[in-house]
Amino acid sequence: MRIGLTGGIGSGKSTVGAMLARHGAAVIDSDAISRASTAAGGAALAPIAEAFGAHMIGADGALDRAAMRALVYRDAHARQRLEAIIHPLVGAESERQAQAALQAGACVLVFDVPLLVESGARWRSRVHHIVVVDCPPDTQVARVVARGGLSSDEVRRIIAVQATRAERLAAADIVVDNGPDVDLAALERAVAQLARDIGLSV
Repeated sequence: MRIGLTGGIGSGKSTVGAMLARHGAAVIDSDAISRASTAAGGAALAPIAEAFGAHMIGADGALDRAAMRALVYRDAHARQRLEAIIHPLVGAESERQAQAALQAGACVLVFDVPLLVESGARWRSRVHHIVVVDCPPDTQVARVVARGGLSSDEVRRIIAVQATRAERLAAADIVVDNGPDVDLAALERAVAQLARDIGLSV
């Protein structure tokens, strides 16, 4: 069973993924893979420097994420160029991790993919079900700001270039409600039910 797990920034998608892992799913985190590819020594750094200039690589040898974020959120073409570099690397490593998990005996693979809906048919064709973790945009903003590191305006700019809430819900086979009235215990119960539905132990 292959599950595509997605949700907007601040939706709680990573929390749901961690809960599913505790129920025995093999969770493959595409965001973590992406970050590794742009960390010092990462496979994406050389093509990024060639495409955008060496100034996009920080003194620590990793991608200057703040500079790249500022560029891609004002320039859609730049965002597409960056995605053309990173997405194939993420896809190849995701599949490598999936095969390793299957060889280790995993029966449910959960692909945690922030931009699953935005990728169109590419991910839809690779999973049996799409699970969307849903909450209102204002809740997304409040959660991300509370974590620190981004202002509310920065979070809203990120939300503006992601799939809309309606688009994610339209793509969903299963919706996990993680709105402002859902506490951690209620979310855990919902994920336990999801785990049963997809064949995991509870």
